[in-house]
Amino acid sequence: MDASAYVHHFEAGSNPAALPLLLLHGTGGDERDLLPLARQLSPGSTLLSPRGDVLENGQPRFFRRFAEGIFDLADVEKRTHALADFIATAAQRYRFDAARLTAIGFSNGANIAASLFLLRPESLAAAVLLRLMIVLTPTKLPQLTDKRILISSGTRDPIVPADHPVRLAEMFRQAGAAVTLHTTAASHGLVAADFVATKTFLSAQ
Repeated sequence: MDASAYVHHFEAGSNPAALPLLLLHGTGGDERDLLPLARQLSPGSTLLSPRGDVLENGQPRFFRRFAEGIFDLADVEKRTHALADFIATAAQRYRFDAARLTAIGFSNGANIAASLFLLRPESLAAAVLLRLMIVLTPTKLPQLTDKRILISSGTRDPIVPADHPVRLAEMFRQAGAAVTLHTTAASHGLVAADFVATKTFLSAQ
């Protein structure tokens, strides 16, 4: 897949020690949504930020769904592979260190980042998964040894079922990943505690 297959923003980093970041927005966002957050949390990082190529009532997403919490699993799989191919091509085009690539995903973006781990684990070294829910449950878990994952959930989130973050953390741990599960008193939107947890996670590379 060509690196222009997704509308995207690329920003070369100024600090070679900083992790290169893949930014994955939530429903209705775009390739610029998470840029200010990333620049604040990890100054000097290389940034790759694609726009979801599925429209739901005019709002960009990374894969289709039939209703809230009911996903088109065939489309999830298709779009996950397409995103993984885009990442690989972009790494060659822009010459960033794909072996250190760390995703920051919010909501729908967090969900597709989790799908990358489950279907194309070579795509990511680590991820911050903000307000994600269970989308895929593979029959066989991939090998995620040496992968790092932060799951940050809100106790008052009306969208994410309360048991999903814990179940996902356990799934990733069974696959061998090092998982940090952070829970804060919040709704689906992000709060200061999410940013603190994310910055701590990124600095502990």
